[in-house]
Amino acid sequence: MTSTAKLEPVIGLEVHVQLLTNSKMFCSCKAAYTGAEPNTHVCPVCLGMPGTLPVINEKAIELTVMTALALNCTIATNSKFDRKNYPYPDLMKGYQISQFDLPITNKGWLGIEPENNVTRKIGITRVHLEEDTARLIHRIDVTGDTYSLVDINRSGVPLMEIVGEPDLQSAEEARLYLTKLHTILQYLGVSTGNMDEGSFRCDANISLREKGDPLPNWKVEVKNMNSFRAVFRALEFEISRQTSLFEKNEPIAQETRGWSEEIGGTVSQRAKEYAHDYRYFPEPDLPPLFVEKEWVKSIESKLPELPDARRDRFMSEYMLPTYEASLLTSSIGMANYFEEAIGSSDLTNTQLSDRAKTTANWIIGDLTHLLNNSSSTIEESPIKPKYLSELLDLMDEGKISVRMAKEIFEEMYSDSKKPSLIIEAKGLSQISDGEKLQSIVADIIASNSKAVEDYKKGKSNAIGFLVGQLMKETKGQANPKTANQLVKSALDAIK
Repeated sequence: MTSTAKLEPVIGLEVHVQLLTNSKMFCSCKAAYTGAEPNTHVCPVCLGMPGTLPVINEKAIELTVMTALALNCTIATNSKFDRKNYPYPDLMKGYQISQFDLPITNKGWLGIEPENNVTRKIGITRVHLEEDTARLIHRIDVTGDTYSLVDINRSGVPLMEIVGEPDLQSAEEARLYLTKLHTILQYLGVSTGNMDEGSFRCDANISLREKGDPLPNWKVEVKNMNSFRAVFRALEFEISRQTSLFEKNEPIAQETRGWSEEIGGTVSQRAKEYAHDYRYFPEPDLPPLFVEKEWVKSIESKLPELPDARRDRFMSEYMLPTYEASLLTSSIGMANYFEEAIGSSDLTNTQLSDRAKTTANWIIGDLTHLLNNSSSTIEESPIKPKYLSELLDLMDEGKISVRMAKEIFEEMYSDSKKPSLIIEAKGLSQISDGEKLQSIVADIIASNSKAVEDYKKGKSNAIGFLVGQLMKETKGQANPKTANQLVKSALDAIK
C-alpha cells in the first residue's frame, strides 16, 4: 500500500475566457449576448448553415497575442485553425473550430507566491483561440419530464483558452494561479472576467503521484466550477477522494466529473476522452494564419503596467509594505482608486509616504468593508477618490478627529457628498482653539474633585478620565491633543 504521506497532487488548469470584441469569432454578429432575447444574435454562419464560410476576427487574434505576451509566451509566426469533432447539441455545425497542433502561442509561465513571497513559475502550455458553443438551458415540465432548450446567441463568441502545465501542487496554489490570471486579464482589458456570466470558466485536471515519480498517465477532469471558491473546494474534495481510493488500493478511473454545490463534492459525468477522440483535422474553410513580428511588437509596446510591476512600483514610489501593495494591485479598480486619491493631494515627497499608507488603510479597511456590505465593486463606490483625499486633508489639518472622520466617511458613502458639506451641515468641525476649551476644562475639573485628588496621588490615568469628560461635553469635537494639554496644565496648576 502506498503511504499517503508520500502522495502529492498534480494539478493543471484549463481556463476559457470570452474576449471583449464587438463581433463574434467568425461572423459579424454582435458578441455581447448577455440579457438579449434567445436566438436573436445569430446568422447563417453561427447557426452552422450549409454553404456558409467563416472569416477570422482580427481583434480576437490581437487580444490573444496581448494576453500571451503578458504570460511570457512565444508567439508563433505560423498558425492554423482545426476542426474539433464531437457530437453534442450545443455545436451547431457538429464540430467546433479550434486549434490543435499549431496554436497562436505556446511555452509561457505565470508567477505565483504561495508562501514567504517566493515566486514559483507555473508553466503555460499554450494560449489558443476557438469559438464558444451555444448555451443549453435545462427545464422540467409539469409532468416531471426534463427537456433542454438551445440559445445560439453565445455560439461563435471568441473564446481564448489558456492551458496550464500540471505544475500546481495544491488547491491553494490553484486558487492563487486563477486569481492572478484573472487580475492580469482585468489589467489588459481583454475580458470582463465575470465567472457568473461564463466569461471566465475553469476546468481542472487532477491526479496523484508518489513524490519524485514521473507524471501519471491518467487524470480526472473537474467541470462546472463557477467561482474561485468552487475550484478550491472541488480540488480539495478530489484530493481527499483520490487519496481514499489509493489507501484502499482501488483504481482511479480517468473520467470527467462535475462539481456539485448541493452535495459539496464531485460526481461522475462521463469517461474522459483523449485528444484523438476528437478527430482533429485542419479547418478547410480558413487559410493558415501568419502573424507578423512587427505587428506583435506594436501590440507589446501597448501593454499596460501589469499587476506585479505596479505592486513593485507602489512599494518603491509610495514606500508601501508588500502586503498593502499586493492587496491594492490585486484589482485594477482598487489600484486606480488609490492613485487617483493620492494624486488629488498637494503633498511634498516627505509627506507622500505617510499619506500613501493612510490612504491604503482607509481603502483596504473602511471602504472595502462598506463595499462588501452593499455587494458593490470599487468602481461603484459612492465615495470619489478626491473626496477621500479631502477627508484625509481635514484630518491632517486638525479640523476633524479620527472618530469624526469615521462618522463622516459613512455619511459620505450613504449620500456621496463632499466631507466639507457634511461637516458644515452637521456642525462637526473640530475645536482646536484653546481659549474656547479652557472654560469647559475649568468646569470639568471643578465637577470631578475625585479625579483631581487621584491625579494629585500620582494616578496619571485620571487625565484620561477628565479628557473623556471634555470630549463628551464637546460631543467629540475637541482636538484630542489640545484637550490633553489643557487638562494636564490645569491639573498641574492646582498642584
